[in-house]
Amino acid sequence: MGGRSRAAVLLAAVVTLGAALVPAAHAAPKAPRTAVLDGARLQQTRARLQHGEPRLERALRGLTARADAWLGQGPWTVVDKPKPAPGGDVHDYLSQAPYWWPSTPPTADNPWGCPYVQRDGQRNPEVDSGTDRQDVEKVFDSTYDLSLAWYYTGRRSYAEKAGQILRTWFLDPATRMNPNLNHAQFIPCKYDGRAIGIIDFSQSYTSVLDAQAILATGAPGWSAKDRTAMGKWNSDFLDWLKNSDFGAQEGAAANNHGTFYDMQLAALAYATGDEELARRTVLGARARRIDPQIAADGSQPQELARTRSWHYSTFDLVAYTRLAAIGRHVGANLWAYRGPEGQGLAKAVDYLLPAATGATAWPYPELEFHRYAASDVVHAAADAGDKAAQKAVSRLESPPGGDLWALRPAAEQLDSIAG
Repeated sequence: MGGRSRAAVLLAAVVTLGAALVPAAHAAPKAPRTAVLDGARLQQTRARLQHGEPRLERALRGLTARADAWLGQGPWTVVDKPKPAPGGDVHDYLSQAPYWWPSTPPTADNPWGCPYVQRDGQRNPEVDSGTDRQDVEKVFDSTYDLSLAWYYTGRRSYAEKAGQILRTWFLDPATRMNPNLNHAQFIPCKYDGRAIGIIDFSQSYTSVLDAQAILATGAPGWSAKDRTAMGKWNSDFLDWLKNSDFGAQEGAAANNHGTFYDMQLAALAYATGDEELARRTVLGARARRIDPQIAADGSQPQELARTRSWHYSTFDLVAYTRLAAIGRHVGANLWAYRGPEGQGLAKAVDYLLPAATGATAWPYPELEFHRYAASDVVHAAADAGDKAAQKAVSRLESPPGGDLWALRPAAEQLDSIAG
C-alpha cells in the first residue's frame, strides 16, 4: 500500500528500548482470532519480546514509530469529501478510477474534460483529491499498525486511537460508511461506479479485520458494543459482496481482481463465523484461480502483460498468500496444491526470486520497479516450506521503514498501489 513507505517516520522516531518492551503490568492477551495473521504466532512473538530478542526489539521500534505517527492523525470519515457519491448519499464510499484521464482541457461546458481515456499504469492525480480513497487507506494502515503496537506493548493510547478511528469510519451514525462499494472507481461522465472498484477494499481490508480481532482480546477503548456493531457491519458488507451485481462481476474476474475477491470473501466469511464458506472459497481457488492464472513455469501471464508487470505479479501473490493464510485456519492447505501442469503458489513465488534477490534484471515492462515489492511474498513462501524462498530471504531488499515480517507475518503490497 502506498502508505507503507514511511522512512521519514522512522527517521523521526526516538523510541527507547525500555519503552519498546512490553510493560510488566500488561496482562498477556490471548491469541487473537485473526483472519490472515496467525494469532498463536502473534502470541508467541509477544512472549519472545518479553525475553528481549534483539531482532524483534528492532522491528518493534519500527512498528511503534508508525503507531506514534498515527496518534496525531485522523480520525477520517466518508462524509468529509467535498461532493457526495453520484447517488447523493455522503455516507457512500467514493473513489475515482486511477488510470483514466480527461481527453480535453476542462471548459465551462465540459468541466471534467470528458470523455475520459485509459492510460494503463499511469495514475491520474485527480484520484487523490475529492474522494475517499486516500482516507480509507489511512484507516486500513493506521488501525493495523496501532492494534499490533498495542498488542505487543500494552500502551492503551494505541488501542484507544485504533478504536476511535474504527468507530468514526464504520460505526458512528453521523460519520459511518455504508457497507457497500457501489461508487468505487467511478469514471466521470461514464460510470457512477464499477465492480472493479471492489479492489479498493479487497487489497487491504483484511488488515482491518485482523485489527478488530486483535483489539477484541481486551483492548481498552474497544467495547463489547463496538465489537457487536463492527460484526454487523462486516456481515452486511459480506452480504453485499456475495449478492450484488458488482460482487458477481468482480468474482468472475480472471486476473488479480478475482484473486483478491476470493481472498476478501474468505476473510469476511471467517471473521463473521462462516468457516464453511471460507473453506469452500479457499479450496475453490485451486481450479478457479491457480490453474488458469499461473503458468507451468510459475509466471502469471495476465500480470506480465501489464505496463507494471512486476508490481502486478507481486500484487496477485499478496492475495494468494493471504488466501493461503486464511486456509490454514479452516483446514485448507493452498500451498500444497499442484495444478495439472504443475503450477502452484511456491512455483509462482520462485519465478520472482532472481529479480527479488537482485540476481538478474526483471525482463518485462515495468514503469516503476522496486525490488522490495516481492519481499513479503517471499517470506510467506519461506514460512510455508519453499526451500528456494528460504535460501533467498537473506538476499531480499528491505522495504522503506524496515522489514516487519517478524511482527506481522502476513503479506503486504510494499510498493505503491495505484488501483
